[in-house]
Amino acid sequence: MIEGDLRRVVERMVREAVEKQIGGNGVGAVPINISARHMHVRQDHLETLFGPGATLTTLRDLMQPGEFAANETVAVVGRNRRVFEHVRILGPVRKVTQVELSYTDGRYLGMDLPGRISGDIAGTHPVILIGPKGVVQLHEGVIRALRHMHIGEDDAARMGLRNGQMVSVRTTGPLGVTFDQVLIRAGKSALREMHIDTDEANAAGLGADAAGEIVL
Repeated sequence: MIEGDLRRVVERMVREAVEKQIGGNGVGAVPINISARHMHVRQDHLETLFGPGATLTTLRDLMQPGEFAANETVAVVGRNRRVFEHVRILGPVRKVTQVELSYTDGRYLGMDLPGRISGDIAGTHPVILIGPKGVVQLHEGVIRALRHMHIGEDDAARMGLRNGQMVSVRTTGPLGVTFDQVLIRAGKSALREMHIDTDEANAAGLGADAAGEIVL
């Protein structure tokens, strides 16, 4: 089976499982995954933190093709000198090093975090990263990621969605809520998946296997 066929099979299986969970016709069904605090790293910073020639090693694969949670973690030190230890790196390496925290995490570290799209770190808070082999001091790079939805380009076209569009997603259950301003991030190899942070998940009473329905 070629890669494109395999991706379509996986996408269909995910969509069918979510549709079964939320009921209804499932036209806009989407699995919701909760992003705990984590970071992305560029190669030179990775080598500073873990030594020359360092590479990320896979702890587990994530839903999006080619992405994974790495075994490697670092300590994140805020401007108030409070620390989050064992903050996991997500791979593969990126062009920009950034730390993604919830609003509550930011308050703990003395930061009022801006909501940003991944990679948009201009003017954001500084932070210190401590690895087993070295220290990186970022002058900017801590964000609260905007809630967003990954989706394949073909899947998006079928649903009348476009990259950069904002939609709403309605959840079910006793604490059901509607998340507004969910950013669509369409990509050729992406699978349909919404990301929220731990604050948002707690407020909506969501845990593992959470799902929602896209509201256009």
